[in-house]
Amino acid sequence: GVQERILMSEFIPRRAYIDTSVFGGYFEAEFERATRAFFDQVLSGNFVLLLSPMTLAELDRAPREVVNLAVSIPDSAQVLLPDDDRVERLRDAYLKAKVVSPRSRSDAEHIAWASVAGADFIVSWNFKHIVQVDRIRGYHAVNLRLGYSLVPIHSPIEVLPYDE
Repeated sequence: GVQERILMSEFIPRRAYIDTSVFGGYFEAEFERATRAFFDQVLSGNFVLLLSPMTLAELDRAPREVVNLAVSIPDSAQVLLPDDDRVERLRDAYLKAKVVSPRSRSDAEHIAWASVAGADFIVSWNFKHIVQVDRIRGYHAVNLRLGYSLVPIHSPIEVLPYDE
């Protein structure tokens, strides 16, 4: 029954959409400890990373050390999301609703990718345009209106087991 499904779900890796800030955080003093612990959880099989074509394009322009980190993630720990026309429409809906300004179009697109993919949650170090309570409420309002799930949005430290 329900209890059995809850127990089984503890062993199913959660699908975490991450933006490029998480890869970059691995090399920043302020975010390094939590980011490395997050990637340890990925390598332990607790999370599967959802990577969008947009994230891959951003990584192409990232510093060498960030690219090396990204390519070191085993294929079994990541899912490359296929192109999907719904992403652009959802991103534009966030912009039209003024969740973020057009300057933050790429941030809105990350949320759209995660929402369309049905991510269990989004992980980001972007506290200005993504991991921010009013923005989260805006993203959720648009998702509800358009029939998408509410995708929880957290910093890496918030998704770690408490004993980390």
